[in-house]
Amino acid sequence: MSEPARTTTGLDPDTVDLDLRRLARTRAIRVLVPTAIGSLVAVGLGVYGRLHEPTLAAVNLAGFSSGVAAKAWLASAAFVLCLVQLVSSLIMYGKIPVPSPSWIGGLHRWSGRLAVLVTVPVALHCLWALGFDAATPRVLVHSLLGCFFYGAFVAKMLLLSRGGAPRWALPVIGGLVFSALTGLWLTSSLWFFTTSGLTF
Repeated sequence: MSEPARTTTGLDPDTVDLDLRRLARTRAIRVLVPTAIGSLVAVGLGVYGRLHEPTLAAVNLAGFSSGVAAKAWLASAAFVLCLVQLVSSLIMYGKIPVPSPSWIGGLHRWSGRLAVLVTVPVALHCLWALGFDAATPRVLVHSLLGCFFYGAFVAKMLLLSRGGAPRWALPVIGGLVFSALTGLWLTSSLWFFTTSGLTF
């Protein structure tokens, strides 16, 4: 009986192939599970926003003239922090050719945490006072992006906590979070500032 073929490393090619397929399947599951949970969060927020009867009562913060103004400025702060996230991640991944300082990881983590924290009053105002609305294309896109943003954020946090995902997964999901927040800012804050001016 002939012996099975061996690679130059002395390993059985069939065993290596099987191990590679198992690794690929494990990595796929580590991406699919957080993505599925994030999708459920996004859909759940949309369903709640659609079924909930909007109160139309503004969630206002001290110092702002209206709930809409507070929402526009808080979303702008989140967008600036998200830009910090983008630049710091590009530095960490070596896409911006500058030395990566030791504090860049902390800046990236804390700017992300603060960005999401700042969006919480905005999301509460949108869901509780306004609900999921499809009255105009701008408002519909804004509502969809709001749900998508939180779903993508949950998926990103789960990817970070699990580890072992493919290297491309975190930059892709991070890019989706950034894109969603950019779209949210364009369809709310920028719209508000262009129609009402830089009103506080």
